[in-house]
Amino acid sequence: MATPQFVLDLRKKIGHDLLWLHGVTACVFDEQDRILLGRRTDTGEWAMVYGIIDPGEQPADAAAREVKEETGVDVIATDLVSVVSETKSKTYANGDNVQYMDHSFLCALKPGGNAEPFVGDDESLNVGWFDMDNLPTPLAQSTVERLAIFRRYIEGKQRGDAHAFFVTAGQLH
Repeated sequence: MATPQFVLDLRKKIGHDLLWLHGVTACVFDEQDRILLGRRTDTGEWAMVYGIIDPGEQPADAAAREVKEETGVDVIATDLVSVVSETKSKTYANGDNVQYMDHSFLCALKPGGNAEPFVGDDESLNVGWFDMDNLPTPLAQSTVERLAIFRRYIEGKQRGDAHAFFVTAGQLH
């Protein structure tokens, strides 16, 4: 299901008014350093796996759940890479207004779990592993932006600096 039931229930009460939601993005690499992407049904664009955190759900668990639901791949969240709020609200075609706070996680394949992606729900047209030097198009702008943060994080981690990023005074730190 693309929209969680709790959001649908809230929309019955608040209509199209602005709704603040917490989301997750999962960046998953396989043993060949290929990234897991899905082609979204709603936009036709390729994107990292992302979704909405359910009430009471831990963000890291939500990232793993979203990857499993959308791609069938079993992962564990290993690193919190960033916590960033969108600066602008988004209006969907049906008139719903939302603004997201995203918790981005670097994820690893779960030992003994499934690593062969398949379309797991109606949110994706296709899913697969892609070489970072040969990403499919069209690539969602949100994925382009978040990939830059993930790359910066991974480079820092290789140098011994694995701090999560956040925005303060309009700058990513």
